[in-house]
Amino acid sequence: MKITAITPIIARFGNRPRVLVKVETDEGITGWGETYSIGPDLAVGPTVDYCFELIKGIDPRRIEFIMMKLHQQFRFPPGGIGLSAISGIDHALWDISGKAAGVPVYQLLGGHARDRVRVYRGIGGRDGKEAADQARRLNEEYGFTAFKTSPYQLDPDANRWGRVCAEATKYFEELRVNCPDDWEFAFDPHAKIFEPIRALQLANALAPYDPFFYEEPLRPEHIPAWTSLKSQMQVPLATGESLYARFEFLNLIASQGADIIQPDICVCGGLLEMRKINAIAEAHYISIAPHNPMGPLATAVNLHFCASAPNFKILEYLLPTESEWNDWVDEPYLPKDGYLELRPDRPGLGVEVNEEAIADNEYIHWERSSPTRPDGSTGYI
Repeated sequence: MKITAITPIIARFGNRPRVLVKVETDEGITGWGETYSIGPDLAVGPTVDYCFELIKGIDPRRIEFIMMKLHQQFRFPPGGIGLSAISGIDHALWDISGKAAGVPVYQLLGGHARDRVRVYRGIGGRDGKEAADQARRLNEEYGFTAFKTSPYQLDPDANRWGRVCAEATKYFEELRVNCPDDWEFAFDPHAKIFEPIRALQLANALAPYDPFFYEEPLRPEHIPAWTSLKSQMQVPLATGESLYARFEFLNLIASQGADIIQPDICVCGGLLEMRKINAIAEAHYISIAPHNPMGPLATAVNLHFCASAPNFKILEYLLPTESEWNDWVDEPYLPKDGYLELRPDRPGLGVEVNEEAIADNEYIHWERSSPTRPDGSTGYI
């Protein structure tokens, strides 16, 4: 079997684009992958085209060899755009490999360590009561019992930090009062905090109400700050969506900078790289909760990884039924009782792409917008 074509396809994801990757072979088996919108998205497609020239004619089942070749041919670390393109190709290669063998991808990863994969959903509201109402609706329809939300009820760039923390405490208390006691709530400050002491103050404010985890309060560049923060916190510290391949995660983990890692399978280098990252985490008693604010293809790839990972904790999940990418695949993985079920009778990733649904998707410009602080400077996104 040989790779004969790799095609990047821009599909619309609400108000932003997403690049899908189609890999074709001379035996008629096709695989699909999804890339991350790290921006600029128009740069991902040509990078995928460049990668094809490096690996055309190679057996797509030689995933380790292909990934090694791509990384070596890039010469310098590929960065967000390069790794996003590589990730999408990696997904498609696993899809092809599973289809060629007639088994689900998780069987190629050593089989399933669990029978189903727990997922959580993002929520929000003007106060804790409104957010709790949203959580209850999601529980009634899909069985969710775990949720993630922003701690900010006040603009953190425009209000006294003590008030920001106090309102976050009130918000969490309202969530607890209005939801069953066994539900889990994680909080995501979204790397908007500059000073580690403020990240600690917010963590301390939330701690009495038992957060599931506290996600990425700081920027990821200076690992010693994470080590110091974790050593002082009383709640689980999670991070990783802004990190890339195993070498960056090795630095974080070896420095004891996190309790939970959150690599993104669409930007870290793909499923193969994700497994290497996770092997390091498992050896350090660290759980993994993949970052996945993504489409149904990315969720499918994540499902196979999570099913086979012994130290898996929970998977981030977006409902395809709430967006216009509901028709991207024939049967998107939908939660039942808060879990995604495996599909042992469907080879590869377990979904097939509806090419007609993405054929007419025009590119829509999207960019990240920094907030403006009261003094006119820009804040973290």
